[in-house]
Amino acid sequence: MNSSPFQIAYVSTYVPKKCGLATFTHHLREAVSSSRGTAVADPVVAMCNPDELNQYRESWHYPILKQEIEDYREMADILNRSSVSVVSLQHEFGIFGGEAGSHVLELLDRLKKPVVTTFHTVFETPPEPYASVQAAIAERSDRIHVMNRKAVGYLHDHFRIPLEKIAFIPHGAPVPNRRERTLTRKQYGWEHRKVLFQFGLLSRSKGIESLLRALAKAVNAVPDLLYIIAGQTHPEVKKHEGEAYREELKALIAELGLQHHVRMINRYVPEDELVSLISACDLYVTPYPGMQQITSGTLAYAAGLGRPILSTPYSYAKDLVQGRDELLLPYGDTEVWSSKIIELFTFPELLLNCERWMAEIGRSMQWPQVGAQYLGLLERVAANKEWSMADVV
Repeated sequence: MNSSPFQIAYVSTYVPKKCGLATFTHHLREAVSSSRGTAVADPVVAMCNPDELNQYRESWHYPILKQEIEDYREMADILNRSSVSVVSLQHEFGIFGGEAGSHVLELLDRLKKPVVTTFHTVFETPPEPYASVQAAIAERSDRIHVMNRKAVGYLHDHFRIPLEKIAFIPHGAPVPNRRERTLTRKQYGWEHRKVLFQFGLLSRSKGIESLLRALAKAVNAVPDLLYIIAGQTHPEVKKHEGEAYREELKALIAELGLQHHVRMINRYVPEDELVSLISACDLYVTPYPGMQQITSGTLAYAAGLGRPILSTPYSYAKDLVQGRDELLLPYGDTEVWSSKIIELFTFPELLLNCERWMAEIGRSMQWPQVGAQYLGLLERVAANKEWSMADVV
């Protein structure tokens, strides 16, 4: 690894892997680098399956096999010998090997560099074995970074992590481009439609059926409504039942007479296209049934891009809207959802107010601001570690 006055090693999945964490880490690394204003190629320890190893060929790529416990130990030794100033660990239980991702503890146990861990999943009441693994990671980290204010309380209450050890920095999002919005609406034929947009790997946990039933009531009052459901079927869903769920949704769309009002984009949507599509919608929706979801990358993107949102009151959505509770609707209440959709598209000033609120909230979430905040956190942790090591000597 190249020598540098201040160098960061990221431990995560990483592009070209097609997963939300890989994309997040890529953007975080780019934003931090841009904020720092240097051309340092910060190393990335990329968690891989065997068939992905050959995708990481840059000199700053350090791929390791997620299930090989010895790889974690060896990587700790490599990082210890390097000029890396601080390690940024991006944590999701599923990306590391071992029960509940416990292999990452082998890396942390041997690592002598300061560590800032971002918890992408935080449970209000963490179950075992996840609780024990998360507690151990927190214990071995110099600072914890979360992207939901409620997560600070969860970690403090359950694990007794000192509040001063936990830092809140919002999930990053792209900077909006108004010209791109106009071009995308024309490209997709949305110029004369009122577009609701939802993105994510298709599964039964997204509340789509409920929104379809609300839409069926709303289209009588707002006939130019169009609901876009974008994203491939979740690989685990596809493995177990193929495209049965998507076919069920198509049957429901036909039953409700919504063929003119719903389009499904059944493919992988690249990052740049996703940003364009979110920018081009009139209302971003997350009608999720599960109330514990602590982060949502796509909802963060919608906020950062200044798009109005309508959501169920799950943990991340409640934290994001910062008291604008009129944007949060109960799961499964099709009457309330249809009435709100009709209201927003019948009275444009209400939708415009929502857009202004989200634009105001979203400005602090755009990658340049998030990159600067995160760099500041990493620099403080590295400096504190240097001082504490000097005291020991």
